[in-house]
Amino acid sequence: MSHHISNRPTLADIRHMPVGDVIALPSSHLALLQADVRDALNAAKQLQEWIEAAITLRYEQRAIAVRAGAGKDTGTIRFQDGAVEVVADLPKKVEWDQAQLAAMADRIRAGGEDPSEYLEVNLKVPERAYVAWPERIRQAFEPARTVRSGRQTFKLTLKQEAV
Repeated sequence: MSHHISNRPTLADIRHMPVGDVIALPSSHLALLQADVRDALNAAKQLQEWIEAAITLRYEQRAIAVRAGAGKDTGTIRFQDGAVEVVADLPKKVEWDQAQLAAMADRIRAGGEDPSEYLEVNLKVPERAYVAWPERIRQAFEPARTVRSGRQTFKLTLKQEAV
């Protein structure tokens, strides 16, 4: 989906342009370049998914066999395919039921022991709830709250009549 405006630089041209020249481009050129780079990125991501899927189909059964031979359910294994070393990593992903862990912490505490010797507690306040709280409750929680900003993004949309 390549857009065309005469004399506008291509993505390839942009690589070799000083940033000052890029900044000075007409806003319509910047909007179209942003759309072009988004399209190129999406195309590259689709191609990456296709290649990764092919690689998985090629080596999945061999990886299962090698992992079984090593007595491993998860983790990293290596094997050769000609001149290529294939490293297959199957990470372990563990999830814990929060309600059951909270009940365990209560039992440990009731038994006279410190739950922190067994459990790592991570408390959070949903921002939607915090904003809805009465002012006096928000003030009580305020010292424990830190707000950081993410990365600012700009999405340029070129109006059709400008083309």
